[in-house]
Amino acid sequence: MRPDASVLLLTTLIGVGQGFFLALFTVQLYALAGLLPAQDGHAFYAHGSLIALLFLVGGLIASFFHLGRPERAWRAATKWRTSWLSREVIVLPAFMGVVFLFGAAHLAGIRPVVFTLPSGIAIDATVVLGVLGTVLAFALFVCTAMIYACLPFLREWASPLTVANFILLGGASGFTLAAVFAAGVAPELTRFFVSWAIVITLLGFASRAASLVRNRRLAPKSTLQTAIGIKHPRIVQKSMGFMGGSFNTREFFHGRSTPVLRSVKWIFLLGAFVVPLGLLAIGWTGAAAPLLLAAFVVQYLGLLAERWFFFAQANHPQNLYYQAVA
Repeated sequence: MRPDASVLLLTTLIGVGQGFFLALFTVQLYALAGLLPAQDGHAFYAHGSLIALLFLVGGLIASFFHLGRPERAWRAATKWRTSWLSREVIVLPAFMGVVFLFGAAHLAGIRPVVFTLPSGIAIDATVVLGVLGTVLAFALFVCTAMIYACLPFLREWASPLTVANFILLGGASGFTLAAVFAAGVAPELTRFFVSWAIVITLLGFASRAASLVRNRRLAPKSTLQTAIGIKHPRIVQKSMGFMGGSFNTREFFHGRSTPVLRSVKWIFLLGAFVVPLGLLAIGWTGAAAPLLLAAFVVQYLGLLAERWFFFAQANHPQNLYYQAVA
């Protein structure tokens, strides 16, 4: 498939925003249980929510560049019963709204107690919003990933590993950004976020490596014979069937050579996993914030390369018929 820059930005930017919000709320849950020090609602949660929203809004803006008729974007939500894209269109703004309310409640100090647990722990409105935001964050991960995983004819995508990769890679980038944020506003949390970023990045590396191994072993179900309905054992294509290019030849093939694909694969493995893990490991020892910032920047660029490879590796069956162009 042909990777589109707007989709690459959409899926990676909202992934950072989702992961970053999950990191913020994780701190609140730990603090509620007495495992971490409580944080200032204004400096930590309100500012953190604003950063998460900026990434989410950036992804939303990028998505409009993928639309042929942006003024009709609202229609994408009308098929929510059957379309994962429609569900994503609904869940994304709902999640953004909850993130805004979560940050606004902390900023204004509006934290009425909703109920009290038997252990005596008071659950206020921000905790309820955090739980709701967490549910929506994971729902958004699933909706975004299932847009691709639900397509059985694109076998490279049709796997539970696609969903796992979206969740883990978004979580890894979000927690890495949280480590950068903590280094500036809450240094006592830096090691906490760095530790989680390392764990999630390692899990993401294992999951993505598993998908690479799986996809390499896939055997095509279709052949040139089945593509054109002729059973002759020796068929050679001489032309693409058009005097010039078409939507099919432009949109369903990336146009890059095998060596380019192989290079991008190693670039994203190094950029999204190996180099950030090394920088995070050094950062865990107490290094300065610039090193953690470098880890996030390198990881995000690596994730852009990973997402490009994700799209480019998917081989649409129609390319069998247009292989003279492909």
